[in-house]
Amino acid sequence: MSDKVEQLNALIELTALINSSLDTQEIRKRAIEAATKLMDAEAGSLLLVDQETGELFFEIAIGEKGNRLKEVRLEKGQGIAGWVAENKQPVIIHDVSSDPRFFKGADEKSEFVTKDMLCVPVMTKEKILGVLQVINKKHGKFDEEDKEILVALANQVAVAIENANLYEELKETFYGTAQALAETIEKRDPYTGGHTKRVMNYSLAIGRYLGLDKTEMDNLKLAAILHDIGKIGIRDNVLLKEDRLTPEEFESMNMHTSYGAEILEHIKQLKSVIPGVKGHHEKYDGTGYPDGLKGTEIPLAARIIAVADTFDAMTTDRPYRKALSAEAAFNELKKFAGKQFDPEVVEAFFKAWKEMEIIV
Repeated sequence: MSDKVEQLNALIELTALINSSLDTQEIRKRAIEAATKLMDAEAGSLLLVDQETGELFFEIAIGEKGNRLKEVRLEKGQGIAGWVAENKQPVIIHDVSSDPRFFKGADEKSEFVTKDMLCVPVMTKEKILGVLQVINKKHGKFDEEDKEILVALANQVAVAIENANLYEELKETFYGTAQALAETIEKRDPYTGGHTKRVMNYSLAIGRYLGLDKTEMDNLKLAAILHDIGKIGIRDNVLLKEDRLTPEEFESMNMHTSYGAEILEHIKQLKSVIPGVKGHHEKYDGTGYPDGLKGTEIPLAARIIAVADTFDAMTTDRPYRKALSAEAAFNELKKFAGKQFDPEVVEAFFKAWKEMEIIV
């Protein structure tokens, strides 16, 4: 009895852990770890349904050789997991090799020997999201109590996955709206077509190379998309001028960073994005605008966007000059590293470019 109480307590703790994240990858990883631990199993896997094809695929798998299982896809209804997904019923199989539903391909790919298995559907309402399975119980055999506990865990995993999917959809909608807004502003200037998207991709390539975490990358992505949003406040006769700007016009144009920050201040969820937007024209030696920040006083997102923004400006045609080659543009960035730009950011961008990490 004490073992079961301990198991139930562990279920409650693991359920809370699974539901504490909105990152689908993290949820899947935690679900496998929780299932394997709860069931005292050698390995576990979470197979998700491809909503377009109906196939099951191993999104996450752990265990002795579980990583190999990421390559496996099952056709609709194929294997024990396919049967569970199609029939929406849990099963316990004590001798897997003798079960006619068993798909041997997974074992062949992983060089893992499946002896016994407990497999349950992962569902919200009547919608099947996937299958959670545990393999080879270390002590004894899988029983009905194990099945009930794994079904309870699977139900919580389903809720967590559904919530994470909804969150991702909302986030993508938000990114799409921000991108559409930025591109609407961009269309005022026919010479900057695609600028926002390219600056975003360059910035994310730099961020990845510098090892930014997920939250930092999300903030960088939004800051890069919205970095020029303040140009909505710049008059057309300045923004669209084909000749070089006068000192007065240049000063007016420089206000776009402050305008951008002011616009975003009205959206509390974008508070962490403002530093990258406001500071992307600061210079490493302190001679930039609007605040004359120097070195690492300048937010990292702003230092990254500054490099990405300048590179794109140099490598696209302008009314008063032709585009530079990528090589020439990098030479300019290196020339002004330590003056206008953060040298580490310039170096990271150069290395990322060479390794072809960038999608233009």
